[in-house]
Amino acid sequence: MTRLKLVLALCVAWIGAAHAAQTGPQGFALHKEPRAVANVRFVTEDGTRMDIEAFRGKVILVNVWATWCVPCREEMPTLDALQAELGSDRFEVVALSIDRAGRQTVRRFFDEIGLKYLRMYVDKTMLSATALRTIGLPTTLLINAEGQELGRLVGPAEWDDPEMVSFLRSFIE
Repeated sequence: MTRLKLVLALCVAWIGAAHAAQTGPQGFALHKEPRAVANVRFVTEDGTRMDIEAFRGKVILVNVWATWCVPCREEMPTLDALQAELGSDRFEVVALSIDRAGRQTVRRFFDEIGLKYLRMYVDKTMLSATALRTIGLPTTLLINAEGQELGRLVGPAEWDDPEMVSFLRSFIE
């Protein structure tokens, strides 16, 4: 019986270590292999139509959110700070609002809380939430320069936390 307990303990330790290797800060879940991403469509603040493919060649952090989602509202300043720190021609935070009320509502929210660095992207059809397989808001996907999902975090996070910034920087460099 002692040998069985030892084998079970080793199995639990191995599974735990394998799981830990696939988890980033604040519960960010990394996939074992990159996954295909639906080419969702949305509009920019001026109404220009865009899609995820437009970001090919740069690492993006797609945050699916809405102004009526309290946790989303609370994390937006940290996403703005992350964009201020890491935003470049190699990385962008894509804050994708699924507000049915559209661009005007999102612009009012951006102004209300003083967002300065995030660009505004809106899908008032909400189809992107389904296509990206979100199960709650906010949901954030890390997508590599080849357009593949590397991992995701469901729920709010402190995106400007030094550990999170370092974690994300490792995918950009």
